[in-house]
Amino acid sequence: MPQSPPEPASTATSYAAAGVSIEAADKAVELMKGWVEKARRPEVIGGIGGFAGLFDASVLTRYERPLLATSTDGVGTKVAIAQAMDVHDTIGFDLVGMVVDDLVVCGAEPLFMTDYIATGRVVPERIAAIVKGIAEACVAAGCALIGGETAEHPGLLGPDEYDVAGATTGVVEADRLLGPGRVRPGDVVVAMEASGLHSNGYSLVRHVLLENARWPLEGHVEEFGRPLGEELLEPTRIYATSCLDLARQTGVHAMAHVTGGGLAANLARVLPVEVSAVVDRSTWTPKPVFDVVRRVGGLEQAELEATLNCGVGMVALLPADDVQAAVDLLEAHGIRAWAAGEIRADGDGEGRVSLVGQHPGW
Repeated sequence: MPQSPPEPASTATSYAAAGVSIEAADKAVELMKGWVEKARRPEVIGGIGGFAGLFDASVLTRYERPLLATSTDGVGTKVAIAQAMDVHDTIGFDLVGMVVDDLVVCGAEPLFMTDYIATGRVVPERIAAIVKGIAEACVAAGCALIGGETAEHPGLLGPDEYDVAGATTGVVEADRLLGPGRVRPGDVVVAMEASGLHSNGYSLVRHVLLENARWPLEGHVEEFGRPLGEELLEPTRIYATSCLDLARQTGVHAMAHVTGGGLAANLARVLPVEVSAVVDRSTWTPKPVFDVVRRVGGLEQAELEATLNCGVGMVALLPADDVQAAVDLLEAHGIRAWAAGEIRADGDGEGRVSLVGQHPGW
């Protein structure tokens, strides 16, 4: 026969004793309110604290056939670097960059975003710093931060551990939708420079530099001109406003956000099966961090390129006549861009991407 459960201990307990502090969560909300207020758009209704964020959808009436687009993502194990460095106000740029730039490749304008932060222990100042970065990045992307959630998970996450995720919603006019259906042979692949590693491949980078080579995060690296930790925390570049401007002012056909899987795999996602793309590595020199990971880890180039962005964070496919205008426009937005390849009419039914040549100095 099953035994009866033991009698409960006479000692009183509480939610706080279980590791969850309502008071800390309330303080975190108060600290983040100012930053969330900065990331508003005129269409936002109310403020934080409600059960749902509200956005006035009458803005969609200016569209003839509005298509809603949505994207969700996190930042992977880059959060481990932020935690080790005790620097938390940049990881928000990585989060926003991952979601809004997935959205913008179809031509959609990001309208609003929500975030989710799970942590082992709510430290109000740390949560506020994370939200500060998210809010500042939303301003850079032109979208509103209309809500979020902070969850305390003691026993599941360590006291100083956290993870972040987010989702965004945007809109694009149906006849302005970008993608494979617009791509044509003769289109040029215009590459946009990455700010660094962005937010993909950190499990590999940490394995190579921290676990195997045992490089200290605070150690100065000559190739970087700064400590390793600062290099690894370089925020993800946000391309949203510049790419939307590109879509408005040029005849761009498609764009690809270079994230997990690298340049070839992500470019292939926007190619029709009847064409192929050839990208020439000799047209750019990746930032030193990519070569350092390659050399220190003894990695084959194919492995590196299948994991990291290798210096290209976004690509646009557009007619040859628009290339110079596109490069000039992106440069005006502070983004170095260049013609890196072409689209050919020799597809094998797979929309294949070939990387040819070699990076200068590699």
